[in-house]
Amino acid sequence: MKTGDSMKEYPSRLELRERIVDTAMRSFCTHGIKSITMDDIAAALGISKRTLYEVFADKETLLMECVQKAREETNEYLKGVYEESSSVLEVLLRLYQRSIESFHNTNKKFFEDIKKYPKVYEAMVKDRNRDSEKTIAFFKQGVQQGYFRSDVNFAIVNLLVHEQLGLLMNTDLCKEYSFLEVYESIMFTYLRGISTEKGAEKLERFIQEYRQKRQLASDDQ
Repeated sequence: MKTGDSMKEYPSRLELRERIVDTAMRSFCTHGIKSITMDDIAAALGISKRTLYEVFADKETLLMECVQKAREETNEYLKGVYEESSSVLEVLLRLYQRSIESFHNTNKKFFEDIKKYPKVYEAMVKDRNRDSEKTIAFFKQGVQQGYFRSDVNFAIVNLLVHEQLGLLMNTDLCKEYSFLEVYESIMFTYLRGISTEKGAEKLERFIQEYRQKRQLASDDQ
């Protein structure tokens, strides 16, 4: 399809930009970043590579916008969850469920490849550090609500979880176990360790319901 033809299908440059970002993010998550070329993205959209480069100067610029959009969607989701939930633990469990579902739909190569794009990776690290500060404050609120133990150094625990997840991205553990199974083991063990009896009861109900839903979804496939 010629450049002029593409703009007939996408009446505004903004609409075209959004479609490019959505298509690229799906491709990157499914196949990894390195294996997807700008040619692949243009072909998937039915536009010329020239049109694609008129909107995004290079692959890293496109990847940066994909990551930023995912970040914005997560923030919007968090805002809605926070308004609807009755406790800190409920907010965290819903966020972890969303992250688990996201990891389930993301190829491990995505996390390996993203380190090859320094600007994007640096932005993600900065976001993670900001999130860590919010997470620690969040856990302290959970202590006040009676769901988390008061004798836990949440800064250390949060750092250890990030290190475990980083290790997960750089080992062959997932050749023996699924990425999703390992991620769940890390997160659920982490939450069990910091929960009070009150928090543990709520957590175990969540895990039971979550696994039942996963089993039903698996049976339907």
